[in-house]
Amino acid sequence: MVKSLTDATTLNNGVKMPWFGLGVYKTQEGDEVVQSVRTALEYGYRSIDTAKLYANEEGVGRAIRESGVTREEIFVTTKLWNTDQGYDSALEAFEASRKRLGLEYLDLYLIHWPGTSKFKETWKAFEKLYKEGLVRAIGVSNFHVHHLQALLADTEVVPAVNQIEFHPRLTQVEVRDFCQAHHIQVEAWSPLMRGKLLDNPTVTRIAAAHRKSPAQVILRWDLDHGVVTIPKSTHANRIRENADVFDFTLTADEIAALDALNTNERTGPNPDELLF
Repeated sequence: MVKSLTDATTLNNGVKMPWFGLGVYKTQEGDEVVQSVRTALEYGYRSIDTAKLYANEEGVGRAIRESGVTREEIFVTTKLWNTDQGYDSALEAFEASRKRLGLEYLDLYLIHWPGTSKFKETWKAFEKLYKEGLVRAIGVSNFHVHHLQALLADTEVVPAVNQIEFHPRLTQVEVRDFCQAHHIQVEAWSPLMRGKLLDNPTVTRIAAAHRKSPAQVILRWDLDHGVVTIPKSTHANRIRENADVFDFTLTADEIAALDALNTNERTGPNPDELLF
């Protein structure tokens, strides 16, 4: 059971990754992202998730430097965008992200979306970065089982993480089972379904029973499923509230009731339909 904000899962290469972090998708570059990250770090968060697409890597790096928290304590993730897939272009994109962040190394680098034909070539570049110590762990995002099978058939390093859309309306059981069998840590993006589940009767009933917010119930459900979670917020009170999920656990019946909300509904694209 995950008991505190500093608890970490051990990835398949032995690297420790916090179970709980801050996502910064659609957080404005500049003061907004700097303040969000600094607030999270001050409260005790130790994992920050960004991406080239988010166009706020510079602000994330600035907040880390200004936080007073040692670099070794912070787990930093960023992602390779689709237009940068390919061996040489992935290496160049990594270096550009690293420089924007102002960091000597990254903790986790992810292929943002699989696309169709280049992700194996891209992965070879990721393996090079990993072997050179420029990134402590490498992984993927939005990979279905067939993408993972294709990658594992021709790889030296098994992905450490698969970051997928995951919430009670999209439980992705097949992907999670495959990842568990291959020691790939699942991480949730859009864990709160962009707020669409916060007034769901099942969620609000369970929240009332625990005297918790609907968001806290869903984030606890993530952790109780062994899924790393990275909710996004730009509001200090929400950043703190989201992380206040370590003083209760859900019952088996409550977890089953939340699981039963699954409708395979996505807020983002289906990876099989985002083709490039």
